[in-house]
Amino acid sequence: MADASIPGGGQGAATIEPGLARVMGPWLLLLFIVGDILGTGIYALTGQVAKQVGGVVWLPFLVAFVVAVITAFSYLELVTKYPRAAGAALYTHKAFGIHFVTFIVAFAVMCSGITSASTASRAFAANLSQAFGLNYAATGITIIGLLFMAAVAAINFRGVGESVKANVVLTLVELTGLLIIICIGLWAIGLGQGDVSRVMEFRTVGDSMFWPVVAATTLAFFAMVGFEDSVNMAEECKDPTRHFPKVLLAGLVITGTIYVLVSISAITLVSAEQLGEGETPLLQVVQAGAPNFPVEIFGIITMFAVANSALINMLMASRLVYGMSREHVLPTALGKVHPSRRTPYIAIGFTTLLAFGLITFVGEVPALGGTTALLLLCVFTVVNIAVLMLRRDRVDHQHFRTPTILPVLGALSCAFLAGPWTGRDPVQYKIAGILIAIGVALWVVTVLVNRATGLKPAEPTMADIGGSGPQN
Repeated sequence: MADASIPGGGQGAATIEPGLARVMGPWLLLLFIVGDILGTGIYALTGQVAKQVGGVVWLPFLVAFVVAVITAFSYLELVTKYPRAAGAALYTHKAFGIHFVTFIVAFAVMCSGITSASTASRAFAANLSQAFGLNYAATGITIIGLLFMAAVAAINFRGVGESVKANVVLTLVELTGLLIIICIGLWAIGLGQGDVSRVMEFRTVGDSMFWPVVAATTLAFFAMVGFEDSVNMAEECKDPTRHFPKVLLAGLVITGTIYVLVSISAITLVSAEQLGEGETPLLQVVQAGAPNFPVEIFGIITMFAVANSALINMLMASRLVYGMSREHVLPTALGKVHPSRRTPYIAIGFTTLLAFGLITFVGEVPALGGTTALLLLCVFTVVNIAVLMLRRDRVDHQHFRTPTILPVLGALSCAFLAGPWTGRDPVQYKIAGILIAIGVALWVVTVLVNRATGLKPAEPTMADIGGSGPQN
């Protein structure tokens, strides 16, 4: 496989470009990781998780945190072993060397970005309607979501430069909204308001508490995605081998703690039945715990947080499609660049059309967020297996080595949570299946065209498919 630092598959020393500047210390890296994880999931899905399990809404977030930490250990071994910007598709190719498997993983990551952005657009529309008293019906929410996604596409087409400093600002905005919820909850509990006893109430199926928690965890896992995106900052960290393990795990602990505290605050102030109604659970918490707090301000914070997630995810998705086209595994038309804007306009149009379809025909946040988690759980299963496969590949520097049991547990737990036995809504499999089928159909067409023209798939590189995963 070509070295990821040699664009275009590696043509020799003459094509090697200078490495990225190593400017990120541990604190900036920590903010980047926390910012990637915080976002749409906790803002949009808390109510749906409560609907599944009742008052122990915090428990599925805790279980999702544990599964994420186990998988994070696999990413830590990979990123310190190969301390270059990379992603799940490149790790998969390095482990298995099968172009079709690499393509499926890359396309699944791309699709998870689109479903995540569609979730964010729906959450944006619902919070806009609720916070400003517009009270739009389902059709109105859908129209706003479509207009929002069109605006994202326009920004994407124009060209957006993302920086770590901007991420810090956005992280602080997202964090502020969640700290408001925590403070309102603690203040209300201190005044004797709400019902703290609800935090231990289970909603059971028959006599079982296990399966409702598992079903809720499949949704809550969406709130933990984003940590894997941090591996793309490896080349810009001052000492990735030493800093990454401590910082990534610290970031996961911080966000996991915040999620549990937000969940406890929410269920203390609002019953599980009420939280499960509508698509703005945290707005309900603000209204119940601090009725004098200007709900419009919290609505704007929420909209700002999810809008950022939508933009970053659609940028990632369109660039992955563009990259796969460059490697001749998707039709070459998807790799066209606009002559003046210098952006992949056909890829942007393609990913936006997929998002339009999801917003229009799926619509609801649980189905979209659950599909994102489903796709990523499948990708994480492959990554955990890849860690074990790559143990045979020796490198000439010291790196983090996760205990062998953790990738095994990671693969098993992710595969388990992706299965139909969890009570996952079947519509999520339909959505994921349709999206992957579209990718496979395009891949087959491309293979036939390649054979007719004598082209072969290029070796994957960071510039093409190693980039960001979805951001929460």
